[in-house]
Amino acid sequence: MNRTMVLIGVVIVLIGLLWPWLAKLHLGHLPGDIVINRPSFKLYIPITSMVLISVVVSIILGLFRK
Repeated sequence: MNRTMVLIGVVIVLIGLLWPWLAKLHLGHLPGDIVINRPSFKLYIPITSMVLISVVVSIILGLFRK
């Protein structure tokens, strides 16, 4: 459990350090992401982005398990 927590912490730190470059990927603006803008309300549901991230993470974890 301790090793897993350290790994999660390292991943979060790496994402934080790489954030300026990751923001240029426009992951939150893919077709299929739902955005509802109203004058006093904004709803954002990143369906396509989350599916894409899930597939990438599954592939990476699958490579580490072998």
